[in-house]
Amino acid sequence: MTTVLGCIADDFTGATDLAGILARSGVKVSLRIGVPTSPPTETAAFEVIALKCRTSPLADAIAECRAALEWLQAAGAQRFFWKYCSTFDCTAEGNIGPVAEALMADLGTNQTIYCPAFPENGRSIFMGNLFVGQQLLAESPMKDHPLTPMRDSNLMRLLEPQVSYPVGLADRLSVAQGASFLRAKLDQLQSQGVAHVVVDAVANSDLEIIAEACRDMPLLTGGSALAMPLPALYVGDGTLAADTPRTPAPKLSAGTIVLSGSCSKMTLAQVDAYLSTGAPSYQLDPLDLAENGVQQAMEWLAAQDLGKAPLIYASADPASVRQAQHKLGVAKAGAIVEDTLAQLATAAREAGARRFVVAGGETSGAVTKALGVAQLTIGAEIAPGVPWTFCTSAGHDIALTLKSGNFGAESFFSDALSKLEPA
Repeated sequence: MTTVLGCIADDFTGATDLAGILARSGVKVSLRIGVPTSPPTETAAFEVIALKCRTSPLADAIAECRAALEWLQAAGAQRFFWKYCSTFDCTAEGNIGPVAEALMADLGTNQTIYCPAFPENGRSIFMGNLFVGQQLLAESPMKDHPLTPMRDSNLMRLLEPQVSYPVGLADRLSVAQGASFLRAKLDQLQSQGVAHVVVDAVANSDLEIIAEACRDMPLLTGGSALAMPLPALYVGDGTLAADTPRTPAPKLSAGTIVLSGSCSKMTLAQVDAYLSTGAPSYQLDPLDLAENGVQQAMEWLAAQDLGKAPLIYASADPASVRQAQHKLGVAKAGAIVEDTLAQLATAAREAGARRFVVAGGETSGAVTKALGVAQLTIGAEIAPGVPWTFCTSAGHDIALTLKSGNFGAESFFSDALSKLEPA
């Protein structure tokens, strides 16, 4: 069918987050890993392309996103969504703003909005400032993120150095007055030359107003929650017909591996909670891996009963992460861990694992690529923004969940397994 909304996500966990949110509607959602190499066929109403460009060199990120846009346009999409993290993960140079500006240029539009709010997961925006729970972004654990430390909470200040055109704000007072008022506010800002508009949101009701006001914009940008009201709006105005239900989950063996590379505060708590269940576990050390390689971890994995869902993790506290980065360099320390977890995922598959729980955006990208996954079908949500997905890897049906570092309850790993009992 013709694609109604074409989505581009800057990492794999963000893509599954968005796909899971859209799939709540019951409308078919297709998630593709990387820009497809063949022309669109048998496309879904909602197509999501997962990229791994959050921290890529800027030119590479722009080129990859433009290629994704071109493929989605060929699929028939006329509305597009640029999805990034609800904590606005980026460097001073980008890639959020520059990619948005490149997509705007290709679409011939001169205004878009930025709304990473996700109230269900404690992300809200007030007067342009992003909050994580009750903490400002720059006072939250995100200030110590190993790749994109967030040291400013104001989205306008974060965005302005990244873009060429003016940045403005539609604050909560504008949103609270309804979709028509907000639309008029955006038109007013556009008449003043403001191309990039940060929009406040503190509750799902705000997101419904924003989506209604902006549904016809060629490009929306934000966190996945902004897309949540769109299916109902599209069905309501006849843009979208209700599609078939989700594809049933395949029957899978009990072989399971849990892989965690995220060092977020929540993932550290999730690792601790899973360790307390008595599950077999192995902790990776980047310094040891740099010196001795992956063989010891491979031998440990080979000796495990995958029916007991063993955990392999590189998650560590900020001080340990900084020590490894100081000795190896930021890029090398991260690459060693990603590479190792990717190799272990492949080894686990060969040993019979058919259920993969993966924590961390960069880790999810590395693991998914190593497993050779090209397309995912979206299943049940484990936590807001984190669904199970189903795909094939080396001829095997597998289940895969890709969790952003900060998402999920402390019991997430156990919750995930209980949602997907073996057939």
